[in-house]
Amino acid sequence: MKIELYDTTLRDGTQGEHINLSVQDKLLIAERLDEFGVDYIEGGWPSSNPKDEEFFVKARKLDLKHARMASFGSTARSVSNIGGDPNLLGLLGSETPVITIFGKTWKAHSSKGLGISDEENEELIHRSVQLLVAEGREVFFDAEHFFDGWKDNAEFAERMIAAAVEAGASRVVLCDTNGGTLPHEISAIVKRVRELVAVPVGIHAHNDGDLAVANSIEAIRAGAMQVQGTMNGIGERCGNANLVSIIPNLMLKLGSEFDHVQDLKQLTSMSKFVYEILNLPPDTKAPFVGKSAFAHKGGIHVSAVMKESSLYEHIDPALVGNRQRVLVSELAGQSNIRYKARELGISLPDDNADLFRNLVNHVKKLEHQGYQFDGAEASFELILRRELGEFRPYFEVLESKVVIQNGQDVKPVDQAVLKVAVKDETELTVADGDGPVNALDKALRKALARFYPEIRAIRLIDYKVRVLEEKRGTSAKVRVLIETSDGQNSWGTVGVSTNIIEASLQALNDSLNYYLFNTKAKTAPAVQAEEALPNG
Repeated sequence: MKIELYDTTLRDGTQGEHINLSVQDKLLIAERLDEFGVDYIEGGWPSSNPKDEEFFVKARKLDLKHARMASFGSTARSVSNIGGDPNLLGLLGSETPVITIFGKTWKAHSSKGLGISDEENEELIHRSVQLLVAEGREVFFDAEHFFDGWKDNAEFAERMIAAAVEAGASRVVLCDTNGGTLPHEISAIVKRVRELVAVPVGIHAHNDGDLAVANSIEAIRAGAMQVQGTMNGIGERCGNANLVSIIPNLMLKLGSEFDHVQDLKQLTSMSKFVYEILNLPPDTKAPFVGKSAFAHKGGIHVSAVMKESSLYEHIDPALVGNRQRVLVSELAGQSNIRYKARELGISLPDDNADLFRNLVNHVKKLEHQGYQFDGAEASFELILRRELGEFRPYFEVLESKVVIQNGQDVKPVDQAVLKVAVKDETELTVADGDGPVNALDKALRKALARFYPEIRAIRLIDYKVRVLEEKRGTSAKVRVLIETSDGQNSWGTVGVSTNIIEASLQALNDSLNYYLFNTKAKTAPAVQAEEALPNG
């Protein structure tokens, strides 16, 4: 059985905290969802705000290949004004081929919330659906709070969805609006509803119990044929069912098929695309698509993965456009070092036990001191190449001084003074900056620009400081992670010290040395050889 994929990122997803999309943002996401193979895109609630009304006008010009656009709204407010209800008229005015309306299926909501009788609620649902169908639209009925309503009063809940079906709704979507239903309850209730209605059933789950993905899958297993959710699980409170997790679970684990999702390898890039449009950092621990989803740190794990990846990976990461990663840390063994070297294109001798022992011990000592290489692989590569005799630094900072001056009658100044050895010369430079680290960066570049003009092409794009040993207060060590880019590639470096300026300078040194090493084809002579790594 093929499953329909209904995406509500542009409507329900935008109700999440810190989520804000412009009309152009929504158009871009809609195009990407269509490209991926989504069947239905719920664009918004046209009667609720001008932005959604503008979106539907502009969405008519989209050249969608697969997806059908859906507008969303509620049933009419009063049985006495069905034909003139502003909400229904707004839905019709959106000119979407599909309209999704929700109605009350929990008795407490209609009797206490709306203050109407069972018969009035039933009539609202029936006549609202009937009007939209008569205008030539395909209508999906979202049974709001259905699972809670069914457990409270099954007869009422079933009567309401029957009214929608009798009026012409082509889908009945069961909503776990509060997100508190358990998977076994979902399964039993979906099976019951399938016995009652002749139209296909859908599932719309929220994640308040951290079960939205599991509940959606259980609904499909129980016979639902439409699954609703959002990309990356964004949405109100704890979010909606995460389609990024649901889709691969259904396709790869249950053999489910979708009409238009052909290339599952696009899943990771699509997830990142949505995060980028939302201006949110990707969830590194997200299943299937996160940076850490197939990352291995323990030496025993890595040793096994190198022999047979399925021993510690539930799927081949390439199936969803992700990749396997091995981290180097205090938990590392020789397998980690070998894997990372291979990943970096570095050839290591197989018969040099001392080399591997030195590398493993050195990395463990550095991590014990506070270094971290998960986000600083460029620093790790320099360590590896230095031990192999392939790299020597292109410069050496002989002296550094940072001046931070401020006061009531004093102009604030952040100034760095550096003495840098380059080749056979010594450069003394001074630079002002927006903060001491920026001043250091400028002074170092100024010292090196005459010798290495190519460094003008790179820029620092991220700077993070983590306080280690917090209980030591202001005397605690800090770890500085820097990410640098040349416009095409980016790389991370690390520095650790009780002095934040010193830690920053270490990371800056590695960043520039790494770039120079790579731009000079990894063959240029350097200034000064450093000592080999200590034994033991």
